[in-house]
Amino acid sequence: MYFKFTFCPIILLLWASLSFAQNVNVVIHGAASIAKTDDNFVCVTLDWWPAEKCDYNQCPWGKAGILNLDLRYGALINAIKAFNPLRIKVGGSLQDNVVYKVGEVSSCPNFMKREDGLFGFSQGRLSMERWDQLNRFFNHTGVKLTFGLNALFGRNESQTEKGLWIGDWQPQNTRDFMQYTISKGYKVDSYEFGNQLSGSGMGAKVDAKQYGKDVIVLKNLVKELYAHPETQPKVLGPGGFYEEKWFNTFLEVSGQGIVDGLTHHIYNLGPGDDPNMMNKILDPSYLNQVSQTYKGVSDVVNKFRPQLGAWVSESGGALNGGSKDVSRTFADGFWYLDQMGMASTYDQKVFCRQALIGGNYGLLNATTFVPNPDYYCNAPVLGLEVLGVDRFGQSPVRILRGKIRKA
Repeated sequence: MYFKFTFCPIILLLWASLSFAQNVNVVIHGAASIAKTDDNFVCVTLDWWPAEKCDYNQCPWGKAGILNLDLRYGALINAIKAFNPLRIKVGGSLQDNVVYKVGEVSSCPNFMKREDGLFGFSQGRLSMERWDQLNRFFNHTGVKLTFGLNALFGRNESQTEKGLWIGDWQPQNTRDFMQYTISKGYKVDSYEFGNQLSGSGMGAKVDAKQYGKDVIVLKNLVKELYAHPETQPKVLGPGGFYEEKWFNTFLEVSGQGIVDGLTHHIYNLGPGDDPNMMNKILDPSYLNQVSQTYKGVSDVVNKFRPQLGAWVSESGGALNGGSKDVSRTFADGFWYLDQMGMASTYDQKVFCRQALIGGNYGLLNATTFVPNPDYYCNAPVLGLEVLGVDRFGQSPVRILRGKIRKA
């Protein structure tokens, strides 16, 4: 079988040193594709972090957080419109600290530094005025929205096990938020339940059986409030790091047809202050180690068969805001492109980059909105079919077919 491709990084990912010609002829010996992504495979996140979020003696978020990002900048608008449409996931570490100021909630402070708070911050609020602004922005730029919900609302931290949150999720605040969203006609493609609460968790965790029971409550709430199936947002979860036993248990408890998409996070480069970061990015054998995670997630999907398959709902390469010396450079593309290719090979339907803006791993500069090199890794592709995997020496080549249009 013969295919002709216009060279584009996300269509042909090579670790070998190949010539950068405009056209590449690829011969593939195969009768069918081995995987296919969602039409909106390329996804980016917007995070809640306030300007006070600091790591490694630096504070790279500035005013890039959801609550204080200036949505009027033409450069920001155009950067999003170029994807036509772009999937954006609103979420991040503090999403389980967010209270929606609607209904019974009359007051709640903005995020403030607090030593005993989750990730060092107090609860924060999403006012409906800000939600209105965000939705006008999403509508204007044609965004396909995934919204991360607060899955800790109503729970308390265990007195006997640090980091474990116990008790039933209380859905009233989310109910009021959804009712307001529906009354305004705002479009939400999908809701993700919680952030990094699976397994050992990050900052907080929820027992797999408890999570499974709570996600049933969320699914029933969505079905009740969104009466028409064609406008009913999908329910995603758990939005955390893959641990086989935890994932299997929660899906066994929730059962078939509850979670529409299985979401997980990838940060395979380790902490952002690792002095060996560049060597990791340029080492194919190191990058290939994460394939075991992708395989594990794929196995769970094949077992429980959620409608939307598996999503990487957050992946920034390096933890804690990324690496100040590497994440904003051309070299980071070797990690980013390989991850998108590997995710596609393992039938992951969506790949969400942390973040569109903010931290050191933002695709856009947090103050000027000028694109960083990784922004250009996102070729305008409507969906990808994985046709095969080949090797040049010891380096993987992931061969993808996509619907391409001009940027």
